[in-house]
Amino acid sequence: MSTLHISEDILPLGQFKTQASALLKSINTSNRSIVITQNGKPAAVVLSPSEFDRLNTQARFISAVQQGLNDVQAGRVIDDEMLDEVLAGKIAKL
Repeated sequence: MSTLHISEDILPLGQFKTQASALLKSINTSNRSIVITQNGKPAAVVLSPSEFDRLNTQARFISAVQQGLNDVQAGRVIDDEMLDEVLAGKIAKL
């Protein structure tokens, strides 16, 4: 994700409406997000589909790592020998 440029990337809703087509094209080529304000307060963030996908992938990865760390901390783990036995049993059923 690119750095937010205050002078360029924060726009009031009215300006976004009048320049929507050009702004959406710019978002996709520059991969920079735009913060849209309404009544002077942040109301929305517009980002490219590729940036949205990247953020979702990153969030799922972090969640999976956290789940694994929680499992280790709670003792929900098995050693290598037990894993080999479990996998051998499942392969034998196939």
